[in-house]
Amino acid sequence: MDIDGMVGAIVAAEKAPKEAQLARLEKATTSKISALGQLSGALSTFQTALNNLNDASLFEERSATSSDSNLVTATAGKTAQNGSYSLKIEQLASGSKTASKVLGSAFTAGAGGSLNIRLGAEGSVTEVKIEPGATLSEIRDALNTQLKDTGITADLVTNPSDGKTRLAMTSTSTGIGKDVQISSDAADLQGLTIGSAALSSDDPDSSGVLEAAGNAKFSINGLALDSESNVIDGAIPDVTFTLLAADKEKTVTVKIDQDRAGVTANVKKFVDAYNALMTTTNSLTSIVKVGEGKEPVTGELLGDSSVRGLLSNIRSEMTTPGSGSFGVLTDLGITTQKDGTLAINDAKLKTALEKDVDAVGTLFTGDTGLMNRLDSKIKGFTASDGVLSQRVSGLNTTINSIDDQREALTLRIEKMQTRLFSQFNAMDSMIGQLLTTSDWLTQTLEGLPGFVKKD
Repeated sequence: MDIDGMVGAIVAAEKAPKEAQLARLEKATTSKISALGQLSGALSTFQTALNNLNDASLFEERSATSSDSNLVTATAGKTAQNGSYSLKIEQLASGSKTASKVLGSAFTAGAGGSLNIRLGAEGSVTEVKIEPGATLSEIRDALNTQLKDTGITADLVTNPSDGKTRLAMTSTSTGIGKDVQISSDAADLQGLTIGSAALSSDDPDSSGVLEAAGNAKFSINGLALDSESNVIDGAIPDVTFTLLAADKEKTVTVKIDQDRAGVTANVKKFVDAYNALMTTTNSLTSIVKVGEGKEPVTGELLGDSSVRGLLSNIRSEMTTPGSGSFGVLTDLGITTQKDGTLAINDAKLKTALEKDVDAVGTLFTGDTGLMNRLDSKIKGFTASDGVLSQRVSGLNTTINSIDDQREALTLRIEKMQTRLFSQFNAMDSMIGQLLTTSDWLTQTLEGLPGFVKKD
């Protein structure tokens, strides 16, 4: 008797249908979890776009454009007034260039000491330690190392004809009176000192200023102005001008206006996120034919009342008029297409923003604005304890239940298999005993007198 084969067949007949049922349930459940994940992702992206557009400061931003960004650039804060400004740049603010007297190539620091570096007579002092016996190159390196955060750099400039060298100092600090000066109490370092007088390049013993630090000279709307820095703050409230090059013959126009580009970009992100949401929900709630004789593909959320209700609420809010002069999206050139997605008429949106950007802001922002109203419809789904979270939690419970059922099925099948083997083995043993008894009886009967065996 093929006990293994018979037990295997009975076990398979019992196990296969239940395993197939659990596999179908698991596939359907995981597919639904995946579908809800896709919906959650699309809603999250949409909410981000809503929150970005529901920002009143976005509609308060100002842009500053320059007619020649090689000469002037500008930025404007939220309180800057719209308008145009004419600038002429006669001179940029500059840092100083100074130099020591002529030094021989064999110059050393002798006993060493300290060099005191300052910008102008009233500037704060930076003390630079010079080691005894330091060469000119070592002195230069010590200056650059200890002055690295001050904007002051040291160089050695040598005349090729005679090998004579000067210590040259350069500063990025701009403005009148900010010339680099060097003083020292060390006797052996006096040749490195630099005062405030102008340097005469013809006099080897002359040290001082080669190019004095200077202020920027410019005009705004014809008014002559000057500044220690090339970054001009305060000339026009909440506007910063950055002077990049001088050209006193050229007028640069800087225009301050509301930053419509930022608003436009966020409106487009809102439309893109809405369209992505519609595309996702259409895919998850529709039936798609895939060819003749083939089963259609059914969306995992087809007929889902929660999704249907959410989309209905969103569409309702999209068409509910606001209180401003731009009441609905169509006033901005944003219309609904046949497939439920939105399209933007760029020209109409631009016209609306140029006409009244504040009114556009009223449509989108605030407690009664469209963005907040849409967000309130979505929060019930996307919150940590919202509809989607609860449904996914329930589906995960189903997945765990499937795992439990599989374990229970395995235990039941193992017990069944053990029982069947026991029963079939007992039956096989009994049959064996009966056959043995039959053989004994046959032999006994054959030995009896008068027994005739039939062929």
